[in-house]
This record gives sequence, C-alpha cells and structure tokens, in this order.
Amino acid sequence: MSHERFDECIQACNDCAIACEHCASACLGEGHATAMAACIRLDRDCADLCRWAATLMARGSSYATALCAVCAEVCEACAAECARHDAAHCQQCAVACRQCAEACRRMAA
Repeated sequence: MSHERFDECIQACNDCAIACEHCASACLGEGHATAMAACIRLDRDCADLCRWAATLMARGSSYATALCAVCAEVCEACAAECARHDAAHCQQCAVACRQCAEACRRMAA
C-alpha cells in the first residue's frame, strides 16, 4: 500500500493536529481553562489521533482506514465543540477539524 495515495489525508491530519494543539494552548493561556476543559480535552484527543492516523497512512498500515474512521468521528466532535466558542483559534480549529473529518471519511470509504 503506497502512502502517496493518502497524501491529501495525511496533510489534513497534520494541519488539524497543529490547529488543535494551537487551540488547546491558547485556551489554557486565556485564564479560564476550567470553562474550556471540554474544548481542551477534545483538542488534545483530536491532535493525538490525527498524528497517529497520519503515521499509519505514511507507513501503509492495514489499520489506517479503520483509524481514519475513528479520527473522522473525533474530528467532528472537536469541530462541534470548538464552533461553540467565539475565539478565533477555536473557529480556525473547527474548520481544520471539519476538513480533516471529510478527508478521513473519504480515505476510509
């Protein structure tokens, strides 16, 4: 299984992981981390899953499609949570999560 066929999804996963890490860090730095706990948790889960999915696709793992299906689900949940908040970093994260979810769904199909 050649990883080149996954390049678009790998890029979307990497972009999403970066957006999630930025969002979580920004939420922690705003002084109301307790109120943003659900957002921060989902950001961290999503970033980890996205990185793992990208790694499995890059190595051509037979588990990549299964993990991408899970990744799409977590990305959708993270996008929904981030979309609830007005901060620019949350809105940007929601966009990256939706794009990644779409790419992962296409890849897993």
